[in-house]
Amino acid sequence: LMQSNAQLEYDYSVVKLFTINHVALKGKPIKERTELTMIVYNKPKGALVTKKDDRGRTTIYHLLPGKFRHFIPVGRLDYASEGLLLMTDSPKVAEVMMHSDLDRTYNIKIDKPLTSEMEQAMQEGLVLDDARAGGHEKSTIHDMEFAPFVQYEVRGANPNFTKLRVTIAEGKNRELRRFFAHFGATILDLKRVAFGGIELNNLPTNKTRFFTRREYDDLHKYLKYMQAMREEEASIEDGDDYFED
Repeated sequence: LMQSNAQLEYDYSVVKLFTINHVALKGKPIKERTELTMIVYNKPKGALVTKKDDRGRTTIYHLLPGKFRHFIPVGRLDYASEGLLLMTDSPKVAEVMMHSDLDRTYNIKIDKPLTSEMEQAMQEGLVLDDARAGGHEKSTIHDMEFAPFVQYEVRGANPNFTKLRVTIAEGKNRELRRFFAHFGATILDLKRVAFGGIELNNLPTNKTRFFTRREYDDLHKYLKYMQAMREEEASIEDGDDYFED
């Protein structure tokens, strides 16, 4: 018989999360130790979230400290966008969070007043057969379905622009730019300020920080929940764990 249990140990000298599994096989203990590191990066405008660019433009890996250059981004922010980018050294954790329905919050500025049609679409959702406006010129995505926004708040307005804080639960390709482009509006500024309860706060541009203990606790609970859901829905074999590398 195999028996296992897990506990968390925090090493604040490097701010890493360790998952330690104590597994017994026929009474003989087997120990496995897996390290998971999560950081928050305040991505500046004018940097691509990619390893290489065939046009020689700056990428985040040109800007990050060397010790983080093997880290994987959780989703993307486009070249003209800035703000919170979660990064990890665990491919499985990056994959789970990237395709999650965790809330993403943005401060945006559009070049038009907010209309009743925009507000209705934010409240009820929107389906577009042609969502190419606002997308990248080389994008192969033509249609898109937009879920209702989790919330939105007007933070400033005049006849020439509107400042908004919006929260959505998806991370589709240039989703907000495509949404507002449908109404003839261009996003002038876009800054992500939160993802799944992790907040940017006062982290300076182009700087990083490690997760706090609370953030690691919340992440651990979320991954365990997602693992249980996935095992129930897809009948994943025992022992498959999102914390494995």
